[in-house]
Amino acid sequence: MTTVYVSQILLWLVVVGLSLVCLALIRQVGLLHERLAPAGALAMNQKIRAGDTVADVPVTALDGTSYMFGKNKNGKSDLLFFMSPDCPVCKTLLPTIRSFEAKEHNWLDITLASDGAEKAHMELVKAEKLDPARYVLSEQLGRAFGVSKLPYAVLIDETGKVASLGLVNSREHLESLVEAKERGVASIQDFMKRKAMEQQG
Repeated sequence: MTTVYVSQILLWLVVVGLSLVCLALIRQVGLLHERLAPAGALAMNQKIRAGDTVADVPVTALDGTSYMFGKNKNGKSDLLFFMSPDCPVCKTLLPTIRSFEAKEHNWLDITLASDGAEKAHMELVKAEKLDPARYVLSEQLGRAFGVSKLPYAVLIDETGKVASLGLVNSREHLESLVEAKERGVASIQDFMKRKAMEQQG
């Protein structure tokens, strides 16, 4: 019986010790999180930059409507979201895109863009209940914006100029494009660099 009691006591001491270690690790993770700079969309485009005027590109929406993308006549900004039916991250962002558009509809339009076989895109539109009028297929559009990885987004302001752009993997990344536009920078990373330089100077 003595052996059982001793083993139980030792077991409880180990459990308490592990609990204290976990609490210490949680505290350290919290401190590290506070020190990290905000993670925005990663701007990695060398073809087009913030401030560039968007060139008109002919596109055709999945509802059959053809028009020149870039000719913004309604005074709104436009978020161009490049995606693919084969991109898992793109699909997980679609609910975020819908809620984002509903929340910001008074100043922002969202256009989904891709290329490839129309059938796969129509199936995605049906499955995700997307608006085919706001979903365009154009390889030329992707080339014009220098898109090499997905999902990628470009925020175009009401004057037809690129406000911000970058890879987007979360709602935080999407919101960072809007914040970058408001701060007049290409990305949150650029803002943090400027801030660091100002502090050093």
